[in-house]
Order: sequence, then C-alpha cells, then structure tokens
Amino acid sequence: MMELYQFEASHYCEKVRLILDYKQLPYKPVEVTPGVGQVDLYRLAGQRQVPVLKDGETVVADSSAIATYLDETYPERPILPADGAMRALCLMLEDWADESIGPNARKAMLGAFSQHPSFRTALLPASTPDVVKGLVSAVPGDLLNLLGTGIGFGADDIKAATLSLQKALTSICAVLAERPYLVGDQPTLTDFTVAGISMYLKFPAQRYVDLPDGLGEKGVPGLADAPEYERFWTWRDRLYADYRQVRSEPPQNSGNGGSGPVKIGIE
Repeated sequence: MMELYQFEASHYCEKVRLILDYKQLPYKPVEVTPGVGQVDLYRLAGQRQVPVLKDGETVVADSSAIATYLDETYPERPILPADGAMRALCLMLEDWADESIGPNARKAMLGAFSQHPSFRTALLPASTPDVVKGLVSAVPGDLLNLLGTGIGFGADDIKAATLSLQKALTSICAVLAERPYLVGDQPTLTDFTVAGISMYLKFPAQRYVDLPDGLGEKGVPGLADAPEYERFWTWRDRLYADYRQVRSEPPQNSGNGGSGPVKIGIE
C-alpha cells in the first residue's frame, strides 16, 4: 500500500489526499513529527517538506509531482485532460492556485486567528481545559499580530493576501457560473488543487481531516461567510461529498514513537 508522509493540517497534503480518494487508491497516511520526523523524511526523500508519497520503491516529493506521477502510473479516473491545450491550461491554473491561493490562504488564516477569539479557541483540541481556552481567547490580537510580523506576516501582508483571495474567489465563482468544474466538464487537477488548499479559508463540515473538534465549517470571516462566494463553497463541499473519504482513524505517527498528540506543522 502507498504511504503518504504528511502534516495532517497541511493544505498541500489535503490536495494530494483528495486526488488519492478521487482515484480510489488506498494509502496509509503517515504523520511526520516536526523535527525528528523531518530528519527521517530527508533520509527518505532528500528534502524535509511534505507531502511525500512512497509507492513501493518509488518516492515522490511535492504535491504537483505526486499528482503527475499518480496520473501517469494509475491512469484510471484521470485528473489531467487528454487534449494538449486543456492540459496546459489545467497545469497553469494548478500552478497559480499553488503559488497564489495557497500562501495567501495561510496568511488570511493567521490573520483570522489573531483577530477573532472564537476562531482562535476553535483551533484548540476538544480536551483543552476551559481555563486554557479562556487564556488563549484573552491574548490581545495586537500581540498576535506582532508575532505574525516576526515571521513575515504583518497587517499589510494579511490585507494584501485577503484582497488577492477576494479576487481569486470572484474569478472562480464566475467560471463556476458557466460550468460544473474549473477546466471542462469533469474534475481535474485544478479542481482538487483549489478545493484542497481552500481548507485554510473554511474547514469542511465533515471530518475528512483529523483536526480538533469545533473547526467544521469555521473559516476566515469575510471569505468563508460572504454571500458573494457562496457558489464557491457549495461547489467545494459538493466536490468533497462526491469524492473525499470521511476519516475513520487518525494517521500513524512517524519519527521515534511517542503516544502524545502530534504537533500541527504547516510548511
């Protein structure tokens, strides 16, 4: 069985999981423990970032490379159009989504985390004591903004990311008003890329991803709940309902054991 080395909360890993489910390919998710697990991942794949797919003796890193490998190796239920021009369009849009929507979604999520206490506490595990939830909720947003600035995400960065995402969602909604999928009449790599990396903007209602309770349908205010983007979220949720498998058990841990909770890492 294939193994997917991943961070459960990574939207690029979610892109690959969507593709694997669509192709109905069984796989075992292996959670990479930040630090020691990434050293092991480097030994396996020659780099430390997830996702990495291991299929027998073949090891493939990077979500786009994994998608291409899966389509070439397992051609049933293709995700790349056969027509040359449509295939090129699909790959171009996938790259746009990866390089624009993906990073901006992360920034927007961090902005929502710092500005909205309810969203902040929803990210905590269900077992977190109420007193701890209260402390997290009470942390001033300005302090969190300062911490965000320390890793390159200041208020101006988050504002620019949100504006870019608004333009992207508006454009996608315009396309979806004319067709059921973003490229042609069947789902393609573009659809699974956009749907998967939109996880940071609004988490799906069903437990497709092993995340803390209370995150379902929560997302970035102004993007997840804006009426003008309802078409996009309806489309995203339908894609999930049609092709994504509901999670039945948590992923296996990698690294040197330990039965405690796995830290959420985002590449």
